[in-house]
Amino acid sequence: MDRLLYIAMNGAKHSLYQQAVTAQNLSNVSTTAYKAQNSAFRALPVLGPGAPTRTFVVDSTPNSDLSLGSMRSTGRPLDVAIQGNGWIAVQDAKGQEAYTRNGSLQVGIDGQLVTSNGLPVMGDGGPIAIPNDSEVTIGKDGTISIVTNNQYNATTAIARLKLVNPADADMVRGDDGLFRQKSGQPAPADAAVNLASGVLEASNVNSVDSLISIIDQSRLFDLQVKLMQKADENANRAAQVMSLNA
Repeated sequence: MDRLLYIAMNGAKHSLYQQAVTAQNLSNVSTTAYKAQNSAFRALPVLGPGAPTRTFVVDSTPNSDLSLGSMRSTGRPLDVAIQGNGWIAVQDAKGQEAYTRNGSLQVGIDGQLVTSNGLPVMGDGGPIAIPNDSEVTIGKDGTISIVTNNQYNATTAIARLKLVNPADADMVRGDDGLFRQKSGQPAPADAAVNLASGVLEASNVNSVDSLISIIDQSRLFDLQVKLMQKADENANRAAQVMSLNA
């Protein structure tokens, strides 16, 4: 196979991969506390016979953009947003601890405090159970208090959300959208992490930048396809010349 054709084909393939990452970000513009994925091309030399004059391009997602999204008020007592850095600990589908900044919480049918997609929220002692017929409030430090039978002068603290704040460089996104430490170990609780109640953090995806990026990536894909067509034309012309010499 012609080297130009092979390299252009590889570039087109990874241009599509990069478009997929940008499309994923765009599709989550309205997702609460979503963190955009970064993507980048990196060059790899072509190894083999001959001079090392050509390089492949490979798309990669080296990290996530962990910058803060804007805050929007909901007035709902079970909606919380982390002020500044930090994460809310949850239990993933495999029963392991993972982290999210999506503070849209609710009480499940079994009385557990869960995220909007049904994952148990972790307290200092494990998953949190809410007594039936209770009004729930969440304090700035993550303390969960309840009022039963409308006895507002008898508020009872029953648990505290596990809030953590590992370094951004130690956090990696899983295929389920949750974050974990690179070490795979649970992060310790951090009492300095604060919450705002009745507020949710918006996605940090910049829709305008993402739209521009996907247009650029589409044009790059078109360029790679044109290079493949040109390589095919060159090969056909070379074959014609060789047949004339024969």
